[in-house]
Amino acid sequence: MDLTVPRRYGPTSIRLVRARDARILQAELLSNRSWLRPWEATSPDGPVSFDMRLSIRRLLQQYRDGGGVPLVMEYDGEIAGQLNVWGLARGSLSSATIGYWVSERFAGRGITPTSVALATDLCFQELRLHRMEICIRPENTASLRVVQKLGFRYEGLRRRYIHIDGDWRDHYAFALVRDEVPEGVLNRWIAGHAPQDAAIVPPEPSSSTRS
Repeated sequence: MDLTVPRRYGPTSIRLVRARDARILQAELLSNRSWLRPWEATSPDGPVSFDMRLSIRRLLQQYRDGGGVPLVMEYDGEIAGQLNVWGLARGSLSSATIGYWVSERFAGRGITPTSVALATDLCFQELRLHRMEICIRPENTASLRVVQKLGFRYEGLRRRYIHIDGDWRDHYAFALVRDEVPEGVLNRWIAGHAPQDAAIVPPEPSSSTRS
C-alpha cells in the first residue's frame, strides 16, 4: 500500500503528508488562526511551541509505528488542510478516529466530506479496519454537516472529552463500521444512498425526566 499516491475524486485528493509540506501547512495554520482556534486541540498544561516540521516528524513516526495515518487534503493540487487518522488499533478493536482541518479559503467546496469519505474507504478497504469514528463539538455546525452528508451514525455525547481552545469540551461521537458500507462511503454518498437521519442528534431529556 503506497499512501504517497493520492486517492482522489474530482479535484479533491488525499495523500500521505511529507516533510516538505511543513512550510505550506504552517503558513496556512498561521493565516487561519481565528478560523481554526475554536476547534483546535490545546494542552491543559499550557501553551506549547508551534513547530510544523517537528509535528510532521512525529506524525510520520506514528505512521511507521502503525499508530496513525497523517494525510493532507489537496484541491486541484494545492494543499487545503490536513486529515489525520489517529488512535489506530488492530486486533479485536480494529478501529481508528478521524480528525481534520481545512483552510477558510477552501471552505464550501466539498473538500472535507470528500476527503473524509476517501480516508474512511482507505481505512476500511486497504487497512481492513472494522470501525471509524469522528468526534465533533456540538457547536461545530460545519463538521456536523460532514457526518450528516456521509451518513455516519450518532453514538452519543462524550462530556469534557478533548481539550479544545483552552478547556475540556463536550463532543458528539459518530461512527461507521465496514459492514455498513460494502459499496464504500464515497460511492454511497455519490449515489445518494447515505441515510440522511443517521447523524441526527436526539434532544437531551429535560431535567425533570432524567433519572
